[in-house]
Amino acid sequence: MSPVNWTWGKTFQKAAVSGSVASILSTISLAILGKSELDKTAAPVNGPSQWIWGRHAPFKNRFSWQYTVVGYAIHHAASIFWAILHEKHQEQLDPTVSSRALIIPAIVTTAAAYVVDFYVVPKRLTPGFEQRLSKGALFIVYGTFALGLAGGALITRYYSVGKTKRKKSSNLVPE
Repeated sequence: MSPVNWTWGKTFQKAAVSGSVASILSTISLAILGKSELDKTAAPVNGPSQWIWGRHAPFKNRFSWQYTVVGYAIHHAASIFWAILHEKHQEQLDPTVSSRALIIPAIVTTAAAYVVDFYVVPKRLTPGFEQRLSKGALFIVYGTFALGLAGGALITRYYSVGKTKRKKSSNLVPE
């Protein structure tokens, strides 16, 4: 493996993309599974708002600014946090590694997030949606999160590689 010398700024930029993709995909999963299992689309998305509003928040069923928007904002921020760790792991990969290999760091990061979410943090700081969804649904949510991290990494890789090729071909920017 050939480590790439990335700056933290570049890592944060990439994490903003991969974390956002992971957050959006997993939130879509939460909403679909909430509708499927509870007939309440917003209920699982409300879960993380328990960080602010207390342990009753995951049991709020309807969309609201107080619970749903705050729940999504917390979920999104946590997704960016995990994406930073994911992108730091990605830095250790050889830049020529196949696109399929990008899923491995995403799975490792997601597994770490799961362990922290359910075995390390106090109950109030768990995602909250685990109180409403089945274990199978949680597997799907975390699976889509991993796919989102990997997909985001593919997006940033595509644009980084394209930019590098354009720089090399133009010879306008010294390397």
